[in-house]
Amino acid sequence: MFARRTIDQSNGLADEAIRSTQRVANEALDSLAGSVLDMRHQAAPLLNRANERAIALARRGVEAVRDSSHQLRERALRASDSTTNYIRGEPVKSILVAAVAGAALMALIELLVRSRQRN
Repeated sequence: MFARRTIDQSNGLADEAIRSTQRVANEALDSLAGSVLDMRHQAAPLLNRANERAIALARRGVEAVRDSSHQLRERALRASDSTTNYIRGEPVKSILVAAVAGAALMALIELLVRSRQRN
């Protein structure tokens, strides 16, 4: 009898220890889940702000490229107009400059070809 009572008491204590451990574990998990939710709620505005900043930065980059492209196009048009006006005003001089530039380019190419043939 005494042994049986001792076994029953031990079983009861073990069951209570298991239930207590389960309760503590459940409370810890609930607390952890609450902390995760709090962190998630705190992180959401930060992520939204970071996303908005990234979008604004990308827009500024696109605008900068667009502005640079526009300025480059305008410079090219001015250079083209300037060249056209110079050729109209100085046709003989323009032909001579083009001929000298062409001759210089041909001489450079010939030098490069000869140096490759030697090697």
